Amino acid sequence: MMGCLFIELGKREVFWLFVSSELGIDLGTMNVRLFSQTKGLIFDEPAAVAYHRQADKLIAIGQRAKTMIGKAPAHVEVTYPLQHGVIADFERAKTLLQEVFKQSSRQLGLSFKKPNVVMSVPFHATSVERRSFYEIAKHCGAKHIHLIEEPVAAAIGADLPVGEPVANVIVHLGAGKTEAAIISFGGVVACRSLRIGGNQLDEDIMQYVRQRYNLLIGEQTAEQVKIEIGSAPGTSLTQGMTIHGRDVVTGFLKAISLDPAEVQHALKESLLQIAEAIRAVLEECPAELSGDIIDRGIVLTGGGALLRGMEQWLGAMLHVPVYVAPNPAEAVAIGTGKALRAMPKQLGAAL
Repeated sequence: MMGCLFIELGKREVFWLFVSSELGIDLGTMNVRLFSQTKGLIFDEPAAVAYHRQADKLIAIGQRAKTMIGKAPAHVEVTYPLQHGVIADFERAKTLLQEVFKQSSRQLGLSFKKPNVVMSVPFHATSVERRSFYEIAKHCGAKHIHLIEEPVAAAIGADLPVGEPVANVIVHLGAGKTEAAIISFGGVVACRSLRIGGNQLDEDIMQYVRQRYNLLIGEQTAEQVKIEIGSAPGTSLTQGMTIHGRDVVTGFLKAISLDPAEVQHALKESLLQIAEAIRAVLEECPAELSGDIIDRGIVLTGGGALLRGMEQWLGAMLHVPVYVAPNPAEAVAIGTGKALRAMPKQLGAAL
């Protein structure tokens, strides 16, 4: 049985389809997550694909493929098929999702052969980009495919009342992009997307280390630095860490001690751009919803929400309460899995 709700919000139209669904998919820039309504999160690994260059043969996906980055022989190519939240390499993305389905089928049994899926897409994705997500799921054997905009999925995963006539401000800090949105009555009232996320923060650290110390470090080292001693401006950390890389001048291997204040300085410019994008969204908020934002605040999701001091710093910058959602990294996946079950209840009053 299928019901629908059509809402017109300014120049943008939101169309919801409600059907019985088996699986939610968050195919992200750096991670792919599958959420089952009956078994919860059943797959959560890096969205990496390792191929044999000459034979064009799949070697590994997920965590195993990620560990090969910078360490594998020349004939092994490791890629991430998505860039900035959208599909950059259709064939690799298709192979990745097929393998994810295959690995997950053992948990879901025979019914997984033709699953109904809900798949998240960036809010500002073009019709061509949205079609790519749809086609990949179709190629992987999905029976029915429904696309849900990422900010809405994140809000549902964060347990926000997205169907009520109140302003829900969600900021999804992903790996390839940041999306800040105001959601009310089940639709997106305003949204800003920025191609700055966790990957850019890693790049900022790599550039800083190279410029300051003439040291080349890899992506995984930069990510580890961000996780261990990275922080938003104003956060006080005392414990540094030692990192290893190659000196660009001598070519020799070298170790340096990196201070948290240096990492904070390296990340500051990108974080300021994120704060400015959120501020721009708040300025687009209709007057009738502005009071809700002051009362309810802003909710952060995505891996970037876990950066130390992020909620305190954004709260001070924007003069609005800021909170981190429960399980922020998994919020979109959880939201896709819950969407078709939860939304009819939340929007019942509007039908």
